[in-house]
Amino acid sequence: MIRGKMFINGEWTEAKNGRVREIINPFNQEVIATVPEGSAEDSQAAIAAARAAFDEGVWSSASASERGERVRLIGQKIANQNEEFARLESLDTGKTLEESRTDMEDIANVFFYFAGLADKNGGEVIRSPLPNSTSIVVREPVGVCGLITPWNYPLLQAAWKLAPALVAGNTLILKPSELTPLTTMKLFELFEEVGLPTGVANLVLGTGKEVGAPLSESTDVDLISFTGGIDTGKTIMQAASGNVKKMALELGGKNPNIVFADADFETAIDQALNAVFFHAGQVCSAGSRLLVEEAIHDDFVEELVKRTKRIKLGNGFDEKTESGPLISATHRAKVEGYIKIGLDEGATLACGGKRPDAPELQNGFFLEPTIFTNCHSNMRIVQEEVFGPVLTVETFRTTEEAIAKANDTIYGLAGAIFSNDIGKAEHIASKLRLGTVWINDFHPYFAQAPWGGYKQSGFGRELGKIGLEEYTETKHIFRNKQPQPIGWFRG
Repeated sequence: MIRGKMFINGEWTEAKNGRVREIINPFNQEVIATVPEGSAEDSQAAIAAARAAFDEGVWSSASASERGERVRLIGQKIANQNEEFARLESLDTGKTLEESRTDMEDIANVFFYFAGLADKNGGEVIRSPLPNSTSIVVREPVGVCGLITPWNYPLLQAAWKLAPALVAGNTLILKPSELTPLTTMKLFELFEEVGLPTGVANLVLGTGKEVGAPLSESTDVDLISFTGGIDTGKTIMQAASGNVKKMALELGGKNPNIVFADADFETAIDQALNAVFFHAGQVCSAGSRLLVEEAIHDDFVEELVKRTKRIKLGNGFDEKTESGPLISATHRAKVEGYIKIGLDEGATLACGGKRPDAPELQNGFFLEPTIFTNCHSNMRIVQEEVFGPVLTVETFRTTEEAIAKANDTIYGLAGAIFSNDIGKAEHIASKLRLGTVWINDFHPYFAQAPWGGYKQSGFGRELGKIGLEEYTETKHIFRNKQPQPIGWFRG
């Protein structure tokens, strides 16, 4: 049994109210850990520690190369402990061990990438139009950052925020999902090992209402970065307006996967499965809206349904498992609610739509991979983010119709185009209102490329050079090399 603690002002601590939460394995509902269930009082203590550390300059005044080296060491320690981190992540989330191992590789690479950028931004010299003057632009840390992360990729999403925030010289408070805090707690052990100064990185545990809201509301917090649901994102925006915080929000998506008749059939089928059913569909960029050219619709759907029925559900630690459970009973009930909505709206259930019958899966939060056909754009299951193993299928006849349907959503996170006509695919990519467009692939991301969405998928970007800039302020410094009186006022 793991017994976790919060990390505030350089000390491992229990919640001030004494409350604890049980963390369960979604595969079998076994209790795997107990952790503090914090309150606003804990968040305020963490904010005060981060504020004091930033104002004292214990981290921001360190050289960029020193900050980069500490962040690089964190990445190296994660790489060295890949298996331990991966097993903890699979235990906490139910995802396959193979996926968790890959996540840990990606997480280490995120720390390596941002560590490498640490000393690469020495400012920019601007040619001043005024004589005898110099003009430079520099980037400085924002200050105190509140970072709020989701349950589906606990450590990966944390890394996307932590690495650039630290490299830029900020101090921070991280609040992971109350459902999946285990790998984040272990990461903070590494922060302590590499010698981050006291108060620079703080960890609070608990619900969004209790410990997350104070981060958004506090005037001592200068930036909020949040990944999660759109309703919570809107609430955070309102709360953060009190001191006009900088913000970066990634609020999910309803991501189109467009398949043309000239696409490689086998590749498009395989990628369509991966797009929506990877990690049981609990992915913000899941390709849950399949748009298939009418000429191949019947053959494509027939093969897709056949393969979907063969997806192996099970324990993430079983090498044969291809997809694990949903994260909780509450979340499964939400997804089941959407399946009922789809049926009520008149969509055709092609497969799935129920809990599996296998005895070994009865204690877990499993749901069979589900496909709806005969869908149209005004259905709720087409428009709203289900965040589970549910695929809707629509058809199109022309390129223009495909573009119109793909853009007919409040979201704009990601999407894909499958076609052997690259000119056509690139034209469509230019017309899609999405932050990321894949051509003949689905889901790849890497530290060097920015990630974020259009429209109500949020604003701001993570990863890439722009992901580091999110955690900085821009300052222009002008110097007059031959100062003299202006003489405007003669009195």
